[in-house]
Amino acid sequence: MTLEAKLGHYRISKAEFEKIKVVLGREPEGLEWALFSALWSEHCSYKSSKIHLKKLYNQSDRVLESFGENAGVIDLGEGERVAFKMESHNHPSFIEPYQGAATGVGGILRDIFTMGARPIALANYLCFGQVKAPRMDYLVNGVVKGIGGYGNCVGVPTITGQTNFDPSYDENILVNALAVGLFRPGENIFTSVAKGPGNLVVYVGAKTGRDGVHGASMASESFDDDSESKKPTVQIGDPFFEKCLIESCLEVMKEDLVVAIQDMGAAGLTSSSFEMASKGGVGLRLDLDKVPVRDSEITAEEIMLSESQERMLLICEPSRLKRIEEVFAKWGLDAVCVGEVLEDRVVKITHEGETLVEIDPDLLTESAPQYDRPYKDWSSPRKSETLPAIDVRLEQAALGPLATVHGNSREFIYQQYDQRVGAQTIKDCQFPVGVVRLPDSDRRLGLVLGCRPHLMRMDAYLGGQDSVIYPTLQLAAYGFKALALTDCLNFGNPEKPELMTELVAALGGMNQFCERFDVPIISGNVSLYNETKDRNVTSTPSTGLVGLRDIEAPIPAAQFQAANRKVLLLQQTQVHTTGAWCDLGLARSAFTGSLDADGLFGLQEALIEANEQQLISSSRVVGRFGLAYNLARMCLGGMGMSSVASSFPSEFWVSERLYEVIVEVDPSQVQALQSLCQSKQVTALEIGMTGGDQLNLESSSIKIDQLLNSYQAGVGESFGLA
Repeated sequence: MTLEAKLGHYRISKAEFEKIKVVLGREPEGLEWALFSALWSEHCSYKSSKIHLKKLYNQSDRVLESFGENAGVIDLGEGERVAFKMESHNHPSFIEPYQGAATGVGGILRDIFTMGARPIALANYLCFGQVKAPRMDYLVNGVVKGIGGYGNCVGVPTITGQTNFDPSYDENILVNALAVGLFRPGENIFTSVAKGPGNLVVYVGAKTGRDGVHGASMASESFDDDSESKKPTVQIGDPFFEKCLIESCLEVMKEDLVVAIQDMGAAGLTSSSFEMASKGGVGLRLDLDKVPVRDSEITAEEIMLSESQERMLLICEPSRLKRIEEVFAKWGLDAVCVGEVLEDRVVKITHEGETLVEIDPDLLTESAPQYDRPYKDWSSPRKSETLPAIDVRLEQAALGPLATVHGNSREFIYQQYDQRVGAQTIKDCQFPVGVVRLPDSDRRLGLVLGCRPHLMRMDAYLGGQDSVIYPTLQLAAYGFKALALTDCLNFGNPEKPELMTELVAALGGMNQFCERFDVPIISGNVSLYNETKDRNVTSTPSTGLVGLRDIEAPIPAAQFQAANRKVLLLQQTQVHTTGAWCDLGLARSAFTGSLDADGLFGLQEALIEANEQQLISSSRVVGRFGLAYNLARMCLGGMGMSSVASSFPSEFWVSERLYEVIVEVDPSQVQALQSLCQSKQVTALEIGMTGGDQLNLESSSIKIDQLLNSYQAGVGESFGLA
C-alpha cells in the first residue's frame, strides 16, 4: 500500500503524519498506524475543541470527579452521590438507526457503572429532519425503537427527553444519550487510573468481533455519497449481555476486587488500554492471543480497534483474579487475564508470539495534536428597534403549533420506553422534568435536557446561554436547585471558521451562566463534522442538568389543577425574540436585548422559594411559540383558563420573551407570591383565572377538546408511527 493510500485508509492527514514522525523519531510501522488513527481522531483526542474545553467552569464544592473520567460525579450530601454523562451516537444512527441508537444507550450506561454507580435513569436528545426528507421515517422509527429496545431490556427507565425537527438535520440526525447512576451511602467511586506494577490487566464481558472497527475515525469525518458503505463500522448491541455486565461489574466493585476499570468504548481496546496507562503513568503488556474473540480469523488490528459492545478492561491485584473469574462466570461472561501493569511507561502488544508495538502511551494520548482553529470574536446583532411582526392570529397562536411536528405530542416516542422500571420514577416523560426518588434519603432528583436549536440558529451566544438557563429554570419551576451539567456539543466542520466561531461563542454563553448559577460542567462529549455534502447541521450544544429537591411538599403540576385560581406570569424579561415561529415561516429570525445573569438568578430563587412555601399548584416555563401556546399546553389536562379583562396586545401572547414562567396560585396566596417576587426583582403579572372547558384569550376562545385533538394528532401520524 502506498503512503497516500495508507493516509487515506487510516484517515490521517499529511500534517499529522509529519507530527507522528516527529514524536516517534521515525515513520509509523505496522499496528502503529491503526493506533494513531484511532487515538488522534477527533472523536478520541478532542483536538479541535480541547483548548476551549479547558476554559469551562467545572468545579464546585459538590464535584468529586470531572473531566478526564468516564463520567462526572457530584455529592448530594447524606452519603448519596450521582454520576452522569451525555454522549453522541450521531453518525452510527444515521447509517443504521436501530443499532446506532441502541449502542448509544449501551455505551453511556457503561460510562456510568464503570465508575461504580448503579444506573437509575436514561434520557435522550434527538434532532431529526423534515417529515418528507429521504429516509426520515425510517430514521425516526429506527432510532426510537433502538432506544426503547436497549433501555427497556437492560432495565433502566427512560424518564425524559427532547426531540426537535429541522431541515438542517435532513442528512445528519443527532442522537445524544444521557445516563445517571447512583452511589448509595458507603459505595466507592472507581476510576480508570492504572497503577501497581505487577497487577493484572483483565478483559471482561462479551467476546470481540469485527463490528465497529474504525468507528472512532469514521465518527470524526463528514458524510458523503458513500455513507451507506460505512455500515460495517456500526456496532451491534445486546442489552441482556449489558445487564449481566452491570451486575457482575458492580459485584466485583462491591467486593473491592478492582484497582481501576474502563469501558471499551470508541476505539475499543486501544483507547481503554492506552488511556489507563497514560493516566497512571505506567505501562501495560497486552497479549492479544488471550483476548476472547468471536472469529478465529480476526487480525491484531481488528482486535485493537473493534468496538464490539458490552466489554470492559479492569486492573486487579493477582490474588483477586480467581474471585473475579468466579463472579463473571456466574453471569455467563468472560473474565480473562490478557496482560499486566508494567513499571516502565510503555505499552507492549504481542500477537502470535511477535511483539507488534512497544510505545510510550503518552505519545498517543498526550501528544495528540491540539488545534487552535481560526474563529472570530462573537458580535451578536443586538438592536433596539421593534421586532418584525409575527404573521399569526391569536387563536392560531395557541392552536396552530399543536398541529405541527414542532409543537405537538411526543407520546408516540416515549410510549415506547419503559419509564417506570425500578419503581423509583416520580415524574416521567409526560412531565417537563424527569424525577426519581433517592431510596436512602427519600429526596427527589430531577433531570432535564436543554438547547433549543431555533435560538442557536438565531444567535450562537444567546443559544449557548439558553441551553443552561432554560433547563435551570425548568428545574426551579418545580422546586429543584440545579447542581451540575453535562453536555454534548454537536457542531459541523471545525475547519470552517464560521462553524468554529459558533462553537466558541456557544461555549462562552454556556460558561457565563454556569459560573453565575454555580452549575459546573462536569462531563460531556464533543461531536464535530456533523455535515453531509458540505451542509452543516444547526450548531446544537445539547445539555443535561441534574437538580435536587429537599422539599417534602408535592411537586407542582404542569397543567392547571382547579377552577377559580389566579394565573400569574412571573417575568424577568430581558430578551424579546420571534422565536420558533421562524420554523413555521411566519416570522423573520430576530431578537432584541441581552441577558443579565443576576436578574435571572433572582427568578430562579423566587421559583425555588415559592415551592418551599407551597405557593403554586402548577407551573410551566414559557418556551417555544410564546405565551398563548404554553397556556394551551397547561389546559390539556382538562381545566380551562380565561385571560383578565384588561387587554394585552397580540404581541404579548405570541412572541417569545426570555424568560417567563406561568404559575397557578390560590387567590389567598397571590399577595405572598407577589411580595416574594418583588424581593427578588421579579415581576408577577396577573393574566387570568382558571375554570371552564376552554382557553379564552382576549376575544378568542378554543375548546380544550380541540386543543387536545391537534396536540395528539401530530408527529406519529407524520412519520407513520401512530
